[in-house]
Amino acid sequence: MQAALEAIIYAADEPATLDQIANALSVEKSEARGALDLLAASYAADQRGIEVRKVAGGWKFYTKAQHHEVVRKFIKSLQPPLRMTMPALETLAVIAYKQPITVPEINEIRGVHVGGVIKTLLEKRLITTAGRKEVIGRPILYRTSKQFLMRFGLSDLDELPSLKEFEQLAQAALGSDSGLAPPEPESALDTGVSAAAGESGLQDSGDDNDLGELAEDPSEGPEQGRAASAGNSEQT
Repeated sequence: MQAALEAIIYAADEPATLDQIANALSVEKSEARGALDLLAASYAADQRGIEVRKVAGGWKFYTKAQHHEVVRKFIKSLQPPLRMTMPALETLAVIAYKQPITVPEINEIRGVHVGGVIKTLLEKRLITTAGRKEVIGRPILYRTSKQFLMRFGLSDLDELPSLKEFEQLAQAALGSDSGLAPPEPESALDTGVSAAAGESGLQDSGDDNDLGELAEDPSEGPEQGRAASAGNSEQT
């Protein structure tokens, strides 16, 4: 069963859920969960470069944290990195900490129109629609997607960290290695996302311009997991 389970998780484009695994193996969920625990333990050894991690409601292979840098360099040597601009990253942060949220609400927080940025985030599958708000005009609501959870290695939204930690996650998950931009004390992210985080019960680190110090064009390639699935899983 361990070999079959390993093959299922490796072949899955998205995290394999417990129900999917149990159905594929024709076993009860309790038995499948026990097999998952054994598989995860076997990959926890130091001589293993990858691990089985629960993320976005399922299980998937990821490279271990200590190997992220070498994997990042390898992936970048294979193909030009995808880019994410600072406005897109700031807008993504607002959505993450304030979701579900409408475009007018994001515009108010950021102080600029974000229609084009929203389109980009939708194309990158980092956000998705979440119905319409029951107000005049019924504007579309947006929230982060399953792909967002996967890129940032989160099991669910309850694991959203402080803004400072989110900045570090963004640098790792999106491959930012081009240095830090100069501080911008008046960044809309400071006033908008910090307030959003507070309303969500999250604590800001106290550092000015969290996320606003990210590089202008951090790469988007998700290095975590690519080493394990580059042969058969399309990353977007």
